[in-house]
Amino acid sequence: MTITYSCIANGRVILADLAWAGGSYQETAATMLRLVLLRAEPKTTIQMGSFVYHSLFIDGIIYLCASDNVLDIVTPSAFLKKYPILGKYMMKYNKNQGDSSISTLRSQVTDVKSIMTQNIDKILESEERLNSFTDRTDDPQTTAKDSQETIKILRKIWWQHLKKIIIITVAIILSIIIILLSTNIIPT
Repeated sequence: MTITYSCIANGRVILADLAWAGGSYQETAATMLRLVLLRAEPKTTIQMGSFVYHSLFIDGIIYLCASDNVLDIVTPSAFLKKYPILGKYMMKYNKNQGDSSISTLRSQVTDVKSIMTQNIDKILESEERLNSFTDRTDDPQTTAKDSQETIKILRKIWWQHLKKIIIITVAIILSIIIILLSTNIIPT
C-alpha cells in the first residue's frame, strides 16, 4: 500500500501538495476538493480510477491523500490523523505572514501620513506668506509708499555703483598715464 499523493487545501485552494509518483493529480484533486466541500462530512473516501482518495475536513481545511490500495483504510487514516498538526503550523505561519504584511502596510501608511503632514505644513506656510503679501498689496497707500521707498533705495544703490565705476575708471586712466610717462612713451 502506497500513499501516492497528498495535499492540504483551504476550501478549493491547494496550500501544499506532494506527488510521490508521476501523474496528473491536480485535476483529480480539484474534483475531490469540490466533492468534499459539497458533502461537508468530516471524513470522505472516494475511488476515482485506480486510486482511492481519503479526506479529512476540519475547520474549512481539507487534508487529502490518494492511495493505490482499495482495501487498505488504516494507513490513509493514520496518515490523515498526523496531517492536522502540519495544517495548524501552516495556518499559524500564514497568519503570521498576514500580520507582517499588515504591519508593513501600517508602516507605509504612517510614512505617507507623515509626508502628507509635512506637505500640509509647507502649504500652510506658503499660504501665510501669500496672505501677508496680499495684505500689503491690498492697501494702495502702503504699496505706493513701499514702491517709492524701493525706488529711492534702488536709485541710491545705482549712484553708489556709478561713483565706484567712475573712481575705478579714473584710477586706471591715471595709472596708465603714470606708466606711460615713466617709460617715456609720452614726451613731457
